[in-house]
Amino acid sequence: MFLENTVNQKEQFGWIEVICGSMFSGKTEELIRRLKRAQFAKQKVEIFKPTIDVRYDDEMVVSHDANQIRSTPVPAAANIPILADGCDVVGIDEAQFFDDEIIRVCNDLANKGVRVIVAGLDMDFKGNPFGPMPNLMATAEYVTKVHAVCTRTGNLAQFSFRKNKSEDLVLLGETEEYEPLSRAAYYKATMREKIRTMKVNEAEEIKSKNKDA
Repeated sequence: MFLENTVNQKEQFGWIEVICGSMFSGKTEELIRRLKRAQFAKQKVEIFKPTIDVRYDDEMVVSHDANQIRSTPVPAAANIPILADGCDVVGIDEAQFFDDEIIRVCNDLANKGVRVIVAGLDMDFKGNPFGPMPNLMATAEYVTKVHAVCTRTGNLAQFSFRKNKSEDLVLLGETEEYEPLSRAAYYKATMREKIRTMKVNEAEEIKSKNKDA
């Protein structure tokens, strides 16, 4: 269980907390929980998300369970510092969609005494580290990795398997586009997709040769 850092008034530095995991693992739910606790304690809180995330609402940060908290959409990480001026706590959702400037922004805020809570996907749909998340995790004081439940095995899921054929790195979606898979299920699913693609390519190649003959 995550426990918030105790506040030492003699130490003026803040800290960074990263909440990471796959799709449907409860990252945003945990982010909202921590931010609402800070609001209840009368701390000054600001929440930010990338402007491209409009799946549920233009301004609200909304979890898959429909829990929500008001946020400020920003086009780039560089917009955050001035908007976060005077805050005790800053929350950032979908951090993987921000540019690398988010790493400096988070560390600068922490160095000024702000508690920074960041949530985001640690891996993209190909299973590779996603955007600035690895560097944020490396510089954070606290990293919480949450898991979904694999839709095929019932085991813990840490991979976000994309069900459609798009190769775009950034593709916002829900259960129609993604499903959480365990390591074994993800490996089998990607291998089946590779074999299917190879068969399609071979069929098209044979068809093209027959046409030219």
